[in-house]
Amino acid sequence: MGLRFKLSAVSVVASLACALAPAAHAATPITVTNQAALDGPIRYTVRVTSKQFGNSQETRTIRSGESDDFTWKTVPPGGPVPATDACPNYASLPVDSNGAMIRQTQIRFAPVVAADGTATVQLSFQAQTPHGVKTVTSGGKTLQCPNDVGVSQIVRFTMPVNGTTKTLTLTDGTQIAVSAKR
Repeated sequence: MGLRFKLSAVSVVASLACALAPAAHAATPITVTNQAALDGPIRYTVRVTSKQFGNSQETRTIRSGESDDFTWKTVPPGGPVPATDACPNYASLPVDSNGAMIRQTQIRFAPVVAADGTATVQLSFQAQTPHGVKTVTSGGKTLQCPNDVGVSQIVRFTMPVNGTTKTLTLTDGTQIAVSAKR
């Protein structure tokens, strides 16, 4: 008299699933470190010192691999220079709410931080300012338009992200001081 067991396919699969369940749900170990990730937030201070374009400063927090745009608009010595939309290149001039030209400084700042804490930075600097007026003929009319002066330069450099300040001197004499800290 042999014993006969009758097992359904469902009970066999259920039994196997229960036997294998602990191995399938094993947790991955978690590693905790006290170091900041390389792409973590870094606090940058950018300071511009320029006789021609004025002085500006701002502090912002960005991550490695991101870029940030700084724009400062200030009133030039002697005040804004009147302009009309008939002046050549009027659309590209920095103007105040009355349409008069003022000075503007723009910086695009793009750092990438390496494992050793050194940031490789590309900095794009553009600035415009009025230097009096010039007489131009446009559409058969003689106009008084701002005599705009501008500069554009791209600089690449490295710097530590430990709070040390890196100072750059551009071709027009403008100085840019950058500091970075995690």
